[in-house]
Amino acid sequence: MSLTLANRLTDAAVASCRAIGKESVVAVVDRGGNLVAFQRGDDVGPHNTIAAQRKAFTALSTKSSTAVLAQRAVDDPTSRNLVTVPELLLLGGGLPLTVDGEVIGGIGVAGSGGAANDERCATQAITQVLNQGSGRR
Repeated sequence: MSLTLANRLTDAAVASCRAIGKESVVAVVDRGGNLVAFQRGDDVGPHNTIAAQRKAFTALSTKSSTAVLAQRAVDDPTSRNLVTVPELLLLGGGLPLTVDGEVIGGIGVAGSGGAANDERCATQAITQVLNQGSGRR
């Protein structure tokens, strides 16, 4: 995960949220869970800083959407204990970043007015940056 790629993803996610009239916090982590890029919009609550980072880490670590994990914790009794792992945040807005079938990091979006908006902004950033042939590690 290069700094250039991470910054492109955060820029795209912030722009996606702003397109729906929302500010956000966006974090991108590398395959080791290290924070590579971070942006926080104006007037976003400070708790969203940690939430965005934890969503990105959770998506990377589990190689899954945080919204999917949240639903799994509700529906599957064997997955309910996921909510007890302090590093994980089971709230929509975190997605793994995959290039050529390999997870290279995670993106987390928080503070845009709910998990559905957060997920939308993250998904659009990935589509714009990674899925249009311009993704580089």
